[in-house]
Amino acid sequence: MASVLVCSSPLIGHVTPMLAVAAGLVERGHDVRFLTGQRFEHRVAETGATFVPLPPAADFDDTKLDEAFPGRVGLKGPRGIRFDIKEIFMRPGKAQYEAIQAVFAERPVDAVLAESLFMGAALLLAGANPGRPAVINCGIVPLSLASRDTAPYGLGIPPMSGAAGRLRNRALQTLTEKVVFAPVQKYADNIAREVTGSPFPNFFMDWPRAADHIAQFGVRDFEYPRSDLPETVHFVGPVSQGGAAAASAPALPEWWADLDAGRPVVHVTQGTVANRDFDDLVRPAIEGLADDDVLVVVTTGGRPLDSLSGPLPRNVRVATYLPYDELLPKTDVLVTNGGYGGVQFALRHGVPLVVAGETEDKTEVSARVAWSGSGINLRTNRAKPDAVAKAVRAVLSSPSYRDASNRIGLAIRDSRGVDELADLLERLSASRTPHADEG
Repeated sequence: MASVLVCSSPLIGHVTPMLAVAAGLVERGHDVRFLTGQRFEHRVAETGATFVPLPPAADFDDTKLDEAFPGRVGLKGPRGIRFDIKEIFMRPGKAQYEAIQAVFAERPVDAVLAESLFMGAALLLAGANPGRPAVINCGIVPLSLASRDTAPYGLGIPPMSGAAGRLRNRALQTLTEKVVFAPVQKYADNIAREVTGSPFPNFFMDWPRAADHIAQFGVRDFEYPRSDLPETVHFVGPVSQGGAAAASAPALPEWWADLDAGRPVVHVTQGTVANRDFDDLVRPAIEGLADDDVLVVVTTGGRPLDSLSGPLPRNVRVATYLPYDELLPKTDVLVTNGGYGGVQFALRHGVPLVVAGETEDKTEVSARVAWSGSGINLRTNRAKPDAVAKAVRAVLSSPSYRDASNRIGLAIRDSRGVDELADLLERLSASRTPHADEG
């Protein structure tokens, strides 16, 4: 049995996949403590892990970010991104690091498992840190490591082959590190020096490279090829593969039989996080497909059904939640804003996609959908009805999209997700030797 500390920033999109990690490790018999925000105490307890609260300096309510970070209001583009990285993720790093050290003092830890924006874990890798446990980065978003074969993470730019592509990538990486995010890097280095006496282990967005291992919750088939991929990267498959048993599925709605009436089924969702404004994607999809001979199935991600105000076309069916393992085998196209987990769950079932998302990691997820041939990227965060309808029709009329989705889906179904991470952890725990900088 390994003693594990799971760490997540207190944002629902970060915590949720790490909850699956914790649950899977508990099921394998490991001693798991989970360090995150107070708001998630109950959900951590449900996994069987021991909840450890972040200190107030590192905790906030992710449903009220503009209140928690007043300077955020009105910021867009690079200024908004720099603010979020510095204030929401980088500034709490010191308090996160101190909380990790307090956990270590309580009883030993064999491994720290942290998502990529939990900077307290990154600070463990700055400078000499004798006796530190293994650090495993959990890739809950598309692989973000810098590479000579890819553009910098966050731009949503697909690979370009040959010398021209590598020249482009080098120029963009230099611009990103030395200009766009230079102030954030300076801030990160200052925090690291204050905490550890050494600067940040590398470019702050690339800190997982310094981790002992990277458990990437995806498959190679849905990731850009990299000739310089470190051996520490393990494609373990989505968190939905393996691990603890899933929660009970929601009840089927009374209109469920309509899915078998012979019309193509188009499922539309904005997930459970970025679903506060249905005018981003749900409403445009409903309007654009109103006159098509398809059944449009909408989930509100937990919001009340009446949040879709006004009359709905006759070909629309709505539910708060639906059991995806039963819905997706009946689905011909998924229209989504591009959450990493939801997209991979659709691909697992061989469902092609239309994606429209440009916030958080969604820009990179959407770019990979287009690059892999598994769907169409609308390249927007606020879709137009005609654009959604045109894309859905294109996906329905061309088998190439479903063929690509099936190819990726086969790789996903063959993966083991959290169970494969647990195997890695157990091998690491059994063979752990003193780290090179431990003397």
